[in-house]
Amino acid sequence: MKHVIIVVFSLLFFVSCGKDQKANTPQKEIKKTNVTVSKKEKTKSKKESVVVVDSDGVANVTITSNDGMRFDVRKINVLAGQKVRLTLKHAGKLDKKIMGHNVVILKNGVKASAFAVKAASSKDNDYIPDGTNEVIAHTKMIGGGESTVVEFTAPEKGTFNYICSFPGHFAMMKGKLIVE
Repeated sequence: MKHVIIVVFSLLFFVSCGKDQKANTPQKEIKKTNVTVSKKEKTKSKKESVVVVDSDGVANVTITSNDGMRFDVRKINVLAGQKVRLTLKHAGKLDKKIMGHNVVILKNGVKASAFAVKAASSKDNDYIPDGTNEVIAHTKMIGGGESTVVEFTAPEKGTFNYICSFPGHFAMMKGKLIVE
């Protein structure tokens, strides 16, 4: 547990030490303009699910993560009972011990924050609690420059949360698997 706390604080320090352009930039007069962006336009800027169904009916989706703790896909749409091939790519440079990522698709009713707390103490199992029955599918933990693939059959209709279970990542690295 002591190592988990050290890792979490190290990550927080690392993320907070980014370049602060404002601190070294002389003050400039900024001309303000009134720009209204509708909620619809805001959601377009987030990458929606890009699912490609192959000739065998398999739904192929690729999620890219980075050292900034982000998934580029926040929503995946598939059909109930459809085979899904999910590829996770880590476009960052940091090792998985420092900035590891995975995708964990949680069953309905599983609270992401509670799962993440349990997962934090499962370092030796890629931050997946041993013997858990709260997961539909998960990738292995990867670091910068790596990728991994998991295949699973989509569950019954519903909306399912997915997260990265590396300690401290679940709040920023999350999305929805929507099964129709």
